[in-house]
Amino acid sequence: MELNTIKPGAGAKHAKRRVGRGIGSGLGKTAGRGHKGQKSRAGGYHKVGFEGGQMPMQRRLPKRGFKSQQKPFVGEVTLADLASLNVTDVDLLALKQAGLVSQLVRKVKVVNTGALTAAVNLKDIGATAAAKAAIEAAGGSVA
Repeated sequence: MELNTIKPGAGAKHAKRRVGRGIGSGLGKTAGRGHKGQKSRAGGYHKVGFEGGQMPMQRRLPKRGFKSQQKPFVGEVTLADLASLNVTDVDLLALKQAGLVSQLVRKVKVVNTGALTAAVNLKDIGATAAAKAAIEAAGGSVA
């Protein structure tokens, strides 16, 4: 084998389609663009979603919903999670080390799901009104 005899594999290369090069090519005259109309002209096309002047679908439908950009940075912890933690002083670092919230989380809120028997002191962690009452009833505090 010599460098000047190397060829690509069979079927790896194929001739480029040459449009508008005469009747014998099979793609002469209109060059596969059909007759007349915007799409047959050079540079003639429309933007995505254009419906010929009719009000486009994305503008006919009502706006709905909202996707918060803060979602990855806010975590939620239940009272049952706090009970399983077996720590008296709970802060953001303790929750991250226990794997109860993501490492990205910057704010955490405790929700009233499950039961809490041991006293837990929350530091820089929010709580719903019902969760706060449950924590204080168990002898803990929310700071």
